[in-house]
Amino acid sequence: MATVPDLFRRNGLVGFSDESKQRSSGSTQLHVLAVDDSFVDRKVIERLLKSSSCEVTVVESGRSALQYLGLDGETNSVQFSSALKVNLIITDYSMPEMTGYELLKKIKESSAFREIPVVIMSSENIMARIDSCLKEGAEEFIVKPVKLSDVKRLKDFIMEGENGGKKIDLKRKLHLNHDHNPLSPASPTPSMTAFDQCQGFKQRSPPSLRPSSIIHSSKKPRFLNGN
Repeated sequence: MATVPDLFRRNGLVGFSDESKQRSSGSTQLHVLAVDDSFVDRKVIERLLKSSSCEVTVVESGRSALQYLGLDGETNSVQFSSALKVNLIITDYSMPEMTGYELLKKIKESSAFREIPVVIMSSENIMARIDSCLKEGAEEFIVKPVKLSDVKRLKDFIMEGENGGKKIDLKRKLHLNHDHNPLSPASPTPSMTAFDQCQGFKQRSPPSLRPSSIIHSSKKPRFLNGN
């Protein structure tokens, strides 16, 4: 089982100083709510987000996330305010009591929070599960391990919207992260789709040598189930 230091090294976070990364005065910090029942994974995603100068709130379950957002119906829940504004929610899929998919549905049913981007993480690349989350409104579905480059890209996307700029439409992209993989296929020609790239790589490589991080995005054109 990987330890927290092992995962920090794997994600390029060795030697990182939280303070040095957060000294950029005058920059707007994004507030990210991160949800994961695994202590190790919570520490990793928290470190990744803080390395990108995000303000992070971490909770261990979907129920705790709903309570933080004030969506559980409890009178003692934290009430949403400008001081607690959440810019992004990133949640694990497989959690006891409430899955990331169920949490996603609750958020998208809320008039106050439905516009907040939700990213689902999972260690399992199950296409039916991915398709369900994207159809329900997830911004992206990232197959773990989450990389620092993933977090930076998500932050850039959110910042574009927060600053009133033209948002990059992440939902129109399906990214394959081949970082640190010497057997990654050569860069595709412009005529190749992301689905073609993925299928071609699967045909040439055994499962253990395929990319360790796959990011699926939800808007048309779709690449799942022939849609």
